[in-house]
Amino acid sequence: MNIKTNREVIFEELGLMDYQTAWDYQERLLQDNLNIKIANRQRQAEELQRTSNHLLFVEHPHVYTLGKSGHEENMLIHRDRLKDIEATYVKTNRGGDITYHGYGQLVAYPVLDLENFYTDIHRYMRDLEEIIIRSIGEYGLKGERSPGETGVWLDVGKPYARKICAMGVKASRWITIHGFALNVNTDLRYFEYIVPCGIKDKQVTSLKRELEKEISMDGVKEKIKKHFQEIFQINWI
Repeated sequence: MNIKTNREVIFEELGLMDYQTAWDYQERLLQDNLNIKIANRQRQAEELQRTSNHLLFVEHPHVYTLGKSGHEENMLIHRDRLKDIEATYVKTNRGGDITYHGYGQLVAYPVLDLENFYTDIHRYMRDLEEIIIRSIGEYGLKGERSPGETGVWLDVGKPYARKICAMGVKASRWITIHGFALNVNTDLRYFEYIVPCGIKDKQVTSLKRELEKEISMDGVKEKIKKHFQEIFQINWI
């Protein structure tokens, strides 16, 4: 089956949204694309439909999410106490262990059909990391990859190595959901209640902590969008 690939990406700013609501929305977009792929099997070449690509920006109220390969013991606070810190807890189907989402953090969910780009999940994860590395580089920070650990870090290989961006994705028939969370003006105290990403010997940080000032979220978003466009060679719609 031969179908023209689609390099257009629909950008959506979701604002402040409950984690489950955003997850449900991603699942609907995923299912719409899956339905197109299933229907294309029965169509003639001239009738084939293109799948769609999306990039969602969102900010979540305080929530801890556990990936499908995660370990519940990495949640250090008893769930009965979550209400005291105005947080919730969700088991999700992304890869990775436990992480935190909250105010002042930019969460991005690319819902992409990788058959429009390349069919390589490893390359996809490295491209997401590259977007963050280039974006924080504009603030004078040297983002790095840590061998065997997904995400973007500062001062890898040093005792004070720290993570600034967490990542976790899921793909079905090459359609991705979930994505990355960049700490911008995040209240890092919330990470004290978990073992972030199940990694015990490294800390977390934010743009605000590193630069010692409040950072414009709109400015960060524009940089992310710019480098996303460069790396995936897409057009926004």
